[in-house]
Amino acid sequence: MARFKTGQSGNPAGRPKGITDNRTKLRELLQPHAENLVNQVVVMALGGDTMALKICIDRLIPPIREDRISIGLPKLSGAAACVEAQGSVIAAVAAGELLPAEGTALSALIENQRRSYETLAIEERLRALEDRLGADR
Repeated sequence: MARFKTGQSGNPAGRPKGITDNRTKLRELLQPHAENLVNQVVVMALGGDTMALKICIDRLIPPIREDRISIGLPKLSGAAACVEAQGSVIAAVAAGELLPAEGTALSALIENQRRSYETLAIEERLRALEDRLGADR
């Protein structure tokens, strides 16, 4: 069931179309001077300005946002398998194979899957009870 009608804004009092934000205005203001500004930052970096050097390095070698992680987990075929997988994640963190933040992220994914299985089981049990109650009437 859709909350909003197709083609109709969910926030009709929101930002009107065609309005540019401040970042766009500033980019447009700086664009004609971009080459000179970049050259100045490079000169400053070469002169020992550490902030300018950081700007240059960050542009040349952007920080890594997230690496792929590889860990053997059992097939998550049910809630019991999710419990086993959680144990594998904890063991990998304890052994130093995964960083704690990586373990937390994997654990959250596994927990979401476990909750899905749990919800499905509850739904099936509820349906069976409703069927039994309906047959008794």
